[in-house]
Amino acid sequence: MRRAEVAAKPAYLRAWQQSLWTLLLASSALSSSAQDAGTTPPTESTPAKAALLHSAEDGAFDMSGFLDQAHGFVPVIIPITEPALGLGGALALVFIDKGQSGERPDISAVGGLKTDNGTHGLFLADSRYWHGGSLQSMAAGMDAEVNLEFYGAGGAPRAYTLDTRMGLLQGKLRIGESRSWLGAGYLLMDASARFDTVQDIPQLPDLERRVRSAGLLAGYTHDSRDNLFTPNSGNYLDASAALFSEALGSDGDFQRVMLTGIHYRPLSETVFLGVMGSAAFSYGDSPFYLIPAISMRGVPAMSYQGRQVAQLEAELRWRFSPRYSAVAFAGTGRAKDLSERFGEARVASAGGLGIRYEIARKYGLHMGIDAAHGPEGMAYYVQFGSAWMRP
Repeated sequence: MRRAEVAAKPAYLRAWQQSLWTLLLASSALSSSAQDAGTTPPTESTPAKAALLHSAEDGAFDMSGFLDQAHGFVPVIIPITEPALGLGGALALVFIDKGQSGERPDISAVGGLKTDNGTHGLFLADSRYWHGGSLQSMAAGMDAEVNLEFYGAGGAPRAYTLDTRMGLLQGKLRIGESRSWLGAGYLLMDASARFDTVQDIPQLPDLERRVRSAGLLAGYTHDSRDNLFTPNSGNYLDASAALFSEALGSDGDFQRVMLTGIHYRPLSETVFLGVMGSAAFSYGDSPFYLIPAISMRGVPAMSYQGRQVAQLEAELRWRFSPRYSAVAFAGTGRAKDLSERFGEARVASAGGLGIRYEIARKYGLHMGIDAAHGPEGMAYYVQFGSAWMRP
């Protein structure tokens, strides 16, 4: 498969997942850690509103108090900076129900996203915990029209619009009292691609058709990170597989296997190391927009993909002041087709620098911006928590 085929987890899916992950991670953060720590009430000399947005410890801007009080309907704005989509954002109305003390809260969200390349869509999500937090259920859906570019025809990229609707049902069960989970789910996606021009490219008309992809999901996750937003230590391991079959309502039969490992460790009291490695494999009659791709800061979302993809990225974070940190990161990835040798794989490497501000100290939440240089030049990313954020 050539360098210019379309990504397996396309840009719009990553933006959608990032928005949902941000909401779901917020619900996880509003769990027992906050309840155990308690909330410092505002003094008579400090207005309640100021206490919600400033730290009583150092007087700096801090949203811990706001997150402590978050209950009921809360508006959330999430920036989208994926270069393939352009600049934009997602606006959601989130309902948080903290439930009983010691239990993770339930969260429901409905919202929309829009970027400056004309991409727009609506999404909804619901995450709930049962039996003292040992069982999680998640339901999500999206209806979107996404403007992307197709590189697989050779030469200049071809603009197209992907009209897609999708739904996800998923459940996770904790293994005893451990930090490991087993998960299962069902994904249904109905999408059609519409190219701006197809006359001069013979294979494009064959891609302009509506395709339904329906499959079962299964996975194992182990999570020992000390913080969900910006970890300093611990591991995150995830192995998952997806089986799409005509028997499940899909128009074609294909399979995907995905492996992810993330390790965090402190090198000193102020320097922290993170390493992330992942691999993805695709088999069968997969739609062109669901083929695996290299996905890291600085690498265009639609550029390097194949049936077998592997990548490795490292990040150093230096806390040079009580609130501010600097990050440096670099990574490389390989993408190849099943028939190609390892040495024939397309290679993409990137690296860059970033800045972080600890916006909610109680929750270990950092926000900032990264500037990455890759094969196509510079790219910029607004980060909410870690760049490798996982729910």
